[in-house]
Amino acid sequence: MEQKLYDAINDQITKELYSAYLYLAMASYFASTSLDGFAHWMRVQATEETLHAMKFFNFLADRNQRALMKAIAEPENEFVSVRDVFEKTLAHEKIVTASINNIYRIAEEVNDNAAKFMLHWFITEQVEEEKNANSILDKLALVDYNPAGILFLDKELLARPAAITVNVPWFTAA
Repeated sequence: MEQKLYDAINDQITKELYSAYLYLAMASYFASTSLDGFAHWMRVQATEETLHAMKFFNFLADRNQRALMKAIAEPENEFVSVRDVFEKTLAHEKIVTASINNIYRIAEEVNDNAAKFMLHWFITEQVEEEKNANSILDKLALVDYNPAGILFLDKELLARPAAITVNVPWFTAA
């Protein structure tokens, strides 16, 4: 594997784990404000981000490459509202999308078809991640940030199913 692609994938593992850490900080904020549905949604999101890191980790292992565990920066821990959290969620997902797109550009540049194939899943996933954050922001706007509307949305988010594994190459957790 070309060094610059290897480095970019290793960096992405750290970014995915940072994402999990950030979403746990957001879950903790929601839990501290008794918004259990929002907290649950963020816990599920954190689990998904960890699974994303593992997909990259296993892809490197399958290519006989070593994944390097790097320091994870401390995420923001202070938030002022539900809207603030989801605005930051959307902004963060846009950063992740740009990073995935950059890795794809590198894979094209070095003509690594296996990496390009693997990255297609992530490209599609990022469309979903941004859509989910946008959808919640749209619903918050519809309820005009009314406390009763937020509680209704909190109940809706509590029903989010737990993150599941999917049968795609480079996922196996073992």
